[in-house]
Amino acid sequence: YGLNMIYICGPGHGGPGMVANTWLEGSYSEFYPNITQDVEGMKRLFTQFSFPGGIPSHAAPETPGSIHEGGELGYSLLHACGAVFDNPDLVACCVIGDGEAETGPLAASWHSNKFLNPARDGAVIPILHLNGYKIAGPTVLARIERDELKAYLEGCGYKPYFVEGHEPAPMHRAMAAALDTLIEEIQAIQKEAREKGFSKRTQWPMIVLATPKGWTGPKEVDGVQIEGTFRAHQVPLDQLKSNPEHIKILEDWMKSYHPEELFDERGKLVQEFAALAPKGDRRMGSNPNTNGGLLLKDLHLPDFRKYAVDVPKPGTLYAEATRVLGQMLRDIMKLNMDSRNFRVFGPDETSSNRLSALFEVTDRMSTARILPNDDHVSPDGRVMEVLSEHLCEGWLEGYLLTGRHGFFSCYEGFIHIVDSMFNQHAKWLKTSRSIPWRRSIASLNYLLTSHVWRQDHNGFSHQDPGFIDLVVNKKADIVRVYLPPDTNCLLSVADHCLRSRNYVNVIVAGKQPALQWLDMDAAIKHCTAGIGIWDWASTDQGGEPDVVMACAGDIPTLETLAAVDLLRKNLPDVKIRVVNIVDLMTLQPATEHPHGLSDREFDSIFTTDKPVVFAFHGYPWLIHRLTYRRKNHENLHVRGYKEEGTTTTPFDMTVLNELDRLHLAGDVIDRVPRLQSVAAHQKQMLRNKLIEHKLYIARHGDDMPEIRDWQWSA
Repeated sequence: YGLNMIYICGPGHGGPGMVANTWLEGSYSEFYPNITQDVEGMKRLFTQFSFPGGIPSHAAPETPGSIHEGGELGYSLLHACGAVFDNPDLVACCVIGDGEAETGPLAASWHSNKFLNPARDGAVIPILHLNGYKIAGPTVLARIERDELKAYLEGCGYKPYFVEGHEPAPMHRAMAAALDTLIEEIQAIQKEAREKGFSKRTQWPMIVLATPKGWTGPKEVDGVQIEGTFRAHQVPLDQLKSNPEHIKILEDWMKSYHPEELFDERGKLVQEFAALAPKGDRRMGSNPNTNGGLLLKDLHLPDFRKYAVDVPKPGTLYAEATRVLGQMLRDIMKLNMDSRNFRVFGPDETSSNRLSALFEVTDRMSTARILPNDDHVSPDGRVMEVLSEHLCEGWLEGYLLTGRHGFFSCYEGFIHIVDSMFNQHAKWLKTSRSIPWRRSIASLNYLLTSHVWRQDHNGFSHQDPGFIDLVVNKKADIVRVYLPPDTNCLLSVADHCLRSRNYVNVIVAGKQPALQWLDMDAAIKHCTAGIGIWDWASTDQGGEPDVVMACAGDIPTLETLAAVDLLRKNLPDVKIRVVNIVDLMTLQPATEHPHGLSDREFDSIFTTDKPVVFAFHGYPWLIHRLTYRRKNHENLHVRGYKEEGTTTTPFDMTVLNELDRLHLAGDVIDRVPRLQSVAAHQKQMLRNKLIEHKLYIARHGDDMPEIRDWQWSA
């Protein structure tokens, strides 16, 4: 058939299958010339497997032809589907273990076929491998009746072909016949859709392959059955150093494959079998889709400055940051429509997150039934919405790994659903950076919005800023965290992230109307530096400050500036330095992160001995983690989210967590020594205002006008 096909290896510890096949076809030796196709190369190949300094037992980045490690189960079918989006000639053959099929992400993945359009996308061949067992127990799908399994898969939109048995020779013939049938059916589906246009969703064919666990391995070891039981998992012979009988079993097992018929005297695969392998880029290890950087083309990006919000004076104009970003994403989508290399992903939140300008140029994608009153839904849409963060993340990863670009927007509180998937992708990127032949891919870009400080109406369940804590755990050369304080900064940051390669970029930005602080020129300079003193808000010009008031995040910035305004009015002699942080990684030392400030730079901004009151978007201890080695850390006082939340008003959310302007002003009074003579009166005024606030919201269900309508007046 001359197929352009990649292989997705879902089963845990399935790496040997890909390593062996790529070595046999010759591609492995092209990437690793020391692993030659002879006895010595074979010996080195075996020695390095799952050995210190060698290669993993999974289909890790070191494995040619892999885009899916498979160490953590659940994502194989998602990566396969993401790979074939906008890839009309590609077929992704995806083997799914029956253990993996029990995971939540994989169980939802069966519905990915409703998001494949045969007119423009490639095809996925799911092969559900039923061998009956996981590590120590039976699998669900292997133990239900075949009719029930068939009905389940048909209900998910598939046409399953069962290949079942235990004798290798007839099973090989049956599997080959099934694959021939599937390819012909897939080509017929695609031919009709591409000639006549998409008309209705079809049943995609798939294979259910049922074989004994440990098939063709030792049937018994030490009188205990191995083949066809859970005992075949991983290493059935674990006493090779001490038990001669185990060595004999291993020798008989290996000889049962008749290596003398497969290899010549030099250890090279005999020509009769070598000729069966595909040639060139069609080989398992050489398909450029599995090294996506080879295919990656730059996005066509508009000049982000043309979306700028006019800010004649800081803190007097309102705008919705993500709504403006949506206009920029709309035009990115439009500019790259012909290239078909950009999609936006999200769990049914594109409109909620104010990115609905996208629907001026594209739709939500679905090949399922569409009703007349549906809003912007079509089989040609490029906004991938499904109420599963797992599906969105997995599709996007597959899309990126095969050389395209994407953008994932999500409620901040629910991005935790893909914590572990982020972990695995970050590990893949980290390892790939050390492999010379792995080319850079487009960055994984998250927009986290509907965030903790503006989820007052949805309540405690929606309030959690902890994803950035997880992200910062990863290698410094992989992760970036941005907290733009306003719209123009968000535009600058988004443009930067969409141009970047081999990173995970996390952008946290609000969607509600908010005060704007910087014009576009100032925003570009501020975002380029990542951190800066806001002179227009500070009162320490020409000398040392009494206090540094730092902020990171849109709401912490608002509350910090409102606190500064209070202090300037009530304590005009206090010298305040206002510092805003966009790039969180600037707080780390330069020795720890490429964006980090040197100690001299950090000290010049934060001083070496003055109190620092830091208002932070997330959990306070993250700032302490990032700055613990700094000279002035002992004077650093951080306010942030401390797991206090409920359904309440926006300002009350900050009050509950003591991040509000009144608590911040009180922190300054407590920490500037020369203010102690007036501290009692000033703190009493702040406490009274907090009481007034509580009484007001209890009566009116809204924040006081002086809070709600506050603007910068200095």
